Amino acid sequence: MNDTICAISTSIGIGAISIVRITGPEAIEIVEKIFSGKLSDKETHTIHYGHIVDNDQVIDECLVMLMRKPKTYTTEDTVEINCHGGISTTEKILELLINNGARLAEPGEFTKRAFLNGRINLLEAESVNDLIIAKTDAARTLAINNVDGILTNKIRNIREKIVKILSNIEVNIDYPEYTDELEVTHELLDKYLVDISKELDNLVSGAKNGRIIKNGVNVAIIGKPNVGKSSILNHLLDEEKAIVTNIPGTTRDIVEGTITLNGVALNFIDTAGIRATDDIVEKIGVDKSKSVANSADIIIYVLNNNEEISPEELEIMGNLDSEKLIVFVNKSDLEQKINLGNISREIILGNTVTDNGLDKLLIAIKDKLKLDSIVNKDMSYLSNVRGITLVNKANEALKNAYNSLKNNMPVDVIEIDLKSAWEYLGEIIGDSYEDELVDNIFSNFCLGK
Repeated sequence: MNDTICAISTSIGIGAISIVRITGPEAIEIVEKIFSGKLSDKETHTIHYGHIVDNDQVIDECLVMLMRKPKTYTTEDTVEINCHGGISTTEKILELLINNGARLAEPGEFTKRAFLNGRINLLEAESVNDLIIAKTDAARTLAINNVDGILTNKIRNIREKIVKILSNIEVNIDYPEYTDELEVTHELLDKYLVDISKELDNLVSGAKNGRIIKNGVNVAIIGKPNVGKSSILNHLLDEEKAIVTNIPGTTRDIVEGTITLNGVALNFIDTAGIRATDDIVEKIGVDKSKSVANSADIIIYVLNNNEEISPEELEIMGNLDSEKLIVFVNKSDLEQKINLGNISREIILGNTVTDNGLDKLLIAIKDKLKLDSIVNKDMSYLSNVRGITLVNKANEALKNAYNSLKNNMPVDVIEIDLKSAWEYLGEIIGDSYEDELVDNIFSNFCLGK
């Protein structure tokens, strides 16, 4: 934290502009060594025209942005050199900064310094990276909401409520003679814990939504061979992704493609037809199909309108998770031979010749995921594994405290679980952390951020 770091902040390649960033106690002094203009007497947050030079050789014409501490991203003196895009020019400027005393930044080190210097918390820092890697509009909105601190405020409010209870418990235990302090009775604790539990439950349920928005949804298309799974995939993606023939067993491995629905990425997975087979390669494909179905968020089970439904299909359908399952009866353009009365659940009838029913299929997926309720401008959900794990632990600790309360355990025993919940929530926003954890989090960032 005492040295000065630098990195290229824009993507390496051919472009109009590249930005080389430097921050630290000697940032201004180092840039002045290679810049034709003077910076040390200039006002903060100003831009200066000049040239980057190496001895007497002009390297590039540029604009230099000067930002003095503490109102910078890292809270340290920061300079950004806006040069012409291109690998050679950008790397030469970076080389000059290093030769004159700067150190090449590690991945995510600028944001790590922003966190360690108290400008942002750990949750907001992780959300910065989420914003950079966001692939959909919903993922971008989720990330920027968390960068702005909406979720942080929710977590801090819960922690404040818990610490208020803890402080009163401590006073009651250590200073019982202070009669003007709030007496923490079992009845009062019940009221507080129910209130906090509702807020934690909202964070836990919201985390499921955050995972969907950030990572997208896996939608498995399964069924026996030749029911039209690959055709459905191709039509949903509007491209010839999978090979389609009238020969059963054409698809032997999974084929994937992604579309965006309501701002959420839907990753469709076309699988090998599920049937009993002696073909070793096809059998591997069938096993993969079953595995994909078990791990998918949504399962589209495809039946053939032009065939009788088999006992095997009914058995497979009955073993699938009904919460994930959507039944699509394909080939509605052909003569109906299937007995729909054998299917004890809602179905969607359609085909890939006229695209009939595919719009209803997408609506059914949207309804299953409740996308209309989870994707909105105000959304602020936990979406990273670390945060989700910690909020689940906090919720479990609070439930343990409530169970102890109901079992008439002493207040100081209940206090132990309350402290655990408070500490887990603190770990999410980085009020407490381990150096190794922080190093691991920022190692996943790109250079220059």
